[in-house]
Amino acid sequence: MNLKNRFFWVAAVIGLILDQLTKYLVVINFELKETLPVWSEVFHLTYVTNTGAAFSLFSEGGSWLRWLSLAVSLGLIVLAWLGPRLNIWEQLGYGFILAGALGNGIDRFVAGYVVDFLDFRFIQFPVFNLADVFINVGIICLLISSLQQPPPASRARN
Repeated sequence: MNLKNRFFWVAAVIGLILDQLTKYLVVINFELKETLPVWSEVFHLTYVTNTGAAFSLFSEGGSWLRWLSLAVSLGLIVLAWLGPRLNIWEQLGYGFILAGALGNGIDRFVAGYVVDFLDFRFIQFPVFNLADVFINVGIICLLISSLQQPPPASRARN
């Protein structure tokens, strides 16, 4: 079987598994709002819940985010399955974004909130999770891809 965009699927599956596994481990090993200093006052593992988007944006009335996660996930799956063969950076980018959208989307549909636990205190950053990391890594991959491709006007002249 020749699977088009295979790096998309690999990034999405591995990212989703890592996201859900780490959230599960936090939920079974921590009490809500419990914190474990890994490096005191720099990085802690802190179990919190978030009804909003990444980094607690839209935390009030964010129930629409579950449907956005679903729509983004379905759109990315259709792109990878039915769309053109993507370059490796696009495959990784869209795959990681899918992993993040599915990871947080599953939480929103099942529990009504997202489990966050990565707490960088030295910069007073909101607590977040691996799904948030994967979405940002995916965006970086897409930026790299866009920098590698010539602008559309120069492609037309060649």
